[in-house]
Amino acid sequence: MAFQPKQVYSLEEYLELEKNSKEKLEFWDGNVWSMSGASYAHNVIVRNLSTELDLKLRDKGCHVFPTDMRIKVPSYSPYRYPDLTALCGKPEIEQIGGIDMLINPQLIVEVLSDSTEAFDRGDKFSYYKSIESFSEYLLVAQHRPYVTQFIKHGDGFWINYEFNDLSESVELRSVVCSLPLDSIYRDVTFPASPKAPLFD
Repeated sequence: MAFQPKQVYSLEEYLELEKNSKEKLEFWDGNVWSMSGASYAHNVIVRNLSTELDLKLRDKGCHVFPTDMRIKVPSYSPYRYPDLTALCGKPEIEQIGGIDMLINPQLIVEVLSDSTEAFDRGDKFSYYKSIESFSEYLLVAQHRPYVTQFIKHGDGFWINYEFNDLSESVELRSVVCSLPLDSIYRDVTFPASPKAPLFD
């Protein structure tokens, strides 16, 4: 939902809003909008992913960051709020206007919704590619078991894999571990599939 008290903001005005706001605000080209208000299923999936990754990575020198972690995106400045971020090694933090941004994420996860799916798969993915350390992208549907994994190869080519069965697991490459789909979707109830019409 757009943040409306003023129609156009400077970057400096936005940063001041961010420091004093109780909600997450994103900025682009003078526009400011709220990032709050996700669905129940969205929040459960993010919780499951965060718990699963933290349990598997905490003893490997890796770090898992929740949705409040700001990520610096050079081609979509100043920063974004992915649903989940992870990396192995030392987190590198840069400040802008007194606000911390992570600059070396390896894995970025977005949980999709009807209103964000096209952007998350298209423009946002292209913007995230401007992050030098970024090497793996997970897009997680919330209305059915469906995960898309994008992995960056050394020549900058990205290859993708799709998973749509709760018996499958996603093998992460950037932060080496396995994510079973039944763990990702634990406690999520999917809407009933529409029945196919019957013909004589």
